[in-house]
Amino acid sequence: MNVLALVKNSERYVFLYDDDSTEAVLQKLGQYAADKDLSFSWYDAAVLSQKVRRLKEEAVTEKSAVSSTSSHPAPAASHPAPESVPESVPLPGLRFRGIGRMP
Repeated sequence: MNVLALVKNSERYVFLYDDDSTEAVLQKLGQYAADKDLSFSWYDAAVLSQKVRRLKEEAVTEKSAVSSTSSHPAPAASHPAPESVPESVPLPGLRFRGIGRMP
C-alpha cells in the first residue's frame, strides 16, 4: 500500500493506492488539477506524479532484486544463524538526507 499526501491551504489530499493502481492515481491527479474548485494545481500534479513514478520504479527494482536472490539460494551454512539477530528489511520510500559532507 502506498500513501501520497499533500496539504495545501485548508485542503488535504491523501491518495492510498497499491502498485497495480498507479495509472489510476496519475489520472486522478490530472482530474484534480483540472478542477477549478480545488486549489490543487498542475504543479502539484506534476510533483506528485513524479513521486508516484519513482515509487513504482523502486518497487520494480526491489521485486527484481528479491527474485534474483531467491533464484540463487545461498549455500547452506554449517552453523545455524542465531535467532536473536533481527533480519534487516528495506522500507520503500524511506530516505535519509544528510546535510554537509561526510567525514
